[in-house]
Amino acid sequence: MQKFRSIKDGTFYLNPEIVKEFSHLPVTELKNEGINEDSFSYQDLELNYDNWRADELVKAIIPDGIEPATSYSIIGHIIHLNLKDELLPYKLDIAQIYLDKIPNCRTVVNKTQNIDNTFRNFQMELLKGEPVYEVQVKENGINFEFDFSSVYWNPRLSTEHERIVKMLRPNDFLYDVFAGIGPFSIPAAKKRVNVLANDLNPHSFKWLQHNVTKNKVGHYVKIFNRDGRDFILNEVRENLLERIEKQENDPVDYSIHITMNLPALATEFLDAFVGLLKDNEKNIKSSKSIPTPICHCYCFVKGTDDPKEMAKKLAEEHIGFELKYGDNLKEISFVRNVAPNKDMMRVDLLLTSDILFNIISNKRSNDSSYNDDIEIPAKKASVMGKNKKKSQQQQSGQKQTSNNNSKKIQKIFKVATSSNKKTNVAKEIPKKLKRLDLKAKDKADSQLKDLHLKMVSKKEKVEPKAVGKKRPTTNTENVQEILDKMDVK
Repeated sequence: MQKFRSIKDGTFYLNPEIVKEFSHLPVTELKNEGINEDSFSYQDLELNYDNWRADELVKAIIPDGIEPATSYSIIGHIIHLNLKDELLPYKLDIAQIYLDKIPNCRTVVNKTQNIDNTFRNFQMELLKGEPVYEVQVKENGINFEFDFSSVYWNPRLSTEHERIVKMLRPNDFLYDVFAGIGPFSIPAAKKRVNVLANDLNPHSFKWLQHNVTKNKVGHYVKIFNRDGRDFILNEVRENLLERIEKQENDPVDYSIHITMNLPALATEFLDAFVGLLKDNEKNIKSSKSIPTPICHCYCFVKGTDDPKEMAKKLAEEHIGFELKYGDNLKEISFVRNVAPNKDMMRVDLLLTSDILFNIISNKRSNDSSYNDDIEIPAKKASVMGKNKKKSQQQQSGQKQTSNNNSKKIQKIFKVATSSNKKTNVAKEIPKKLKRLDLKAKDKADSQLKDLHLKMVSKKEKVEPKAVGKKRPTTNTENVQEILDKMDVK
C-alpha cells in the first residue's frame, strides 16, 4: 500500500484481510517476546486515493466481467497504453490514474492503430498530460533520445537486442537493414563492431544520426536512409564484395551478421539475397574465404501449435530455398508473445554460396519462376544419324538452367525425326526460345499462343489413315519462318 508506513511511532498495523484474529499470528514466538493478545487493539483508519496502487484503482473502476488494463509500457516520461475496445469508455479515468500513480510520468497515450505502415510508427491519442513526445531512455547501458510519436521503440525488445549484441565481437560486421534509431547498431558499435545501419523512415534516420553522435560511435557506423531492398542490393552487396577482396589479401577472423527487425514484412525481403553476388561468379571460390553471413530475420506467426515450423515455412516461401539445420538454417527462436495466438519469432539463416550465387541445383522443387502452363515432356525430340554426336556436344556445353528452361518449351514443337534436314531446323527452335528473358515471358506466351493457332489453322483435316500410308509430318520450315518474325531476343 502506497504512502502508508507499516511502522510508525512504535506502533505497527496488521492487514485485516490477512490477520483477522490473534491465533493467525505466531503465538508461541510472540509470547517468548512478552507479547500477548492484550498487546493488540482495533483501530479505525481512513484510507484514501493515495493509499492504493494503480492496478488496484483500475480494477476498482472497471465493471465486473471486463478484464482491466493493468499492463503498460514506460518510455521516458510517457506511459504507453494499448486499450481494448471494451475499455475505451473508461480510457480517461484509466489515464488519470496512471498519470497520478506512476513516478515521473507526464504524458499518457493510447495506441489507436496497429503498426502496419512503411515507417513502423503508429497513430496514438493523447489521453492525459503534456503533448511532449521527445524522450530519453536507457537500454542495456546505452542512452537513446528520440520522438516517440514519429519512430518505433518497444522497451519489451531490450532482451532481444542484448541477445543479438552478445553474439558480436570486435571487428565483426553488422548490416542492420531496418535499424530504427539504433537499438542493435549503437550497442554493437560500442563493442567496436563495423556497422552499416539503414532505415527508410526519415525521422528514424535523423534520430539514428543523433544517437550515433551522442554515443560517440561514428567511427564504426555508416548510416543510410534507403528502402531495405535497395540497401541490400547496393550497400550490403558492395561491402560483401569488399570483404571477399580484402580477405584474399589480408585474412582476418571475424563474423558477418544481418539483422532484419521488421517482423510484419521482413521475410518478404529475403529474396533480395538470392543471387546477390551472381554477377561475380569468379568470386564463388573466393567467397568461401569469408565467414558465411548469418541473417537474423524476424517474423510474426499466428494460430499454430508449432510456431517454429511456421516461421521456417514463411522464410522458405520467400527465399525460395529449402532450409535445413546444419546447412543453411542455424536456429529458430521464440522472441515474445505479441497477442493471443500471435508470436514474434527469429529465424537465423546462413546465407551460403548457394543462396548468394543462386546455384539452382539446391533450390526448392516447387520453384514457381517458370510458366506453369508449359509442361516438361517426358522425352526430348531425338536426333538421328551423323548429327547425334554434334547435338550431344552442344547440349553438354549448356548450363543446367538453360536446359531446364528449354525443356519446358520443347513439347509444343516436338517434330518427326525421319528427315535430318527438318530435324536440324527443329533443333534451332528451342535454341531460339532459350534466349527468352523470363522477365518478358508474358509477351512470349502471347506470341506462342498466336503461333499455335496459326499452326492448327494450317493443318488439313486428317482422314483415317490407310495401312501403309506415309505418316504426315509437321511443316517445321513454316514454323521457323514464323519464329523469325517474332520479336524474341
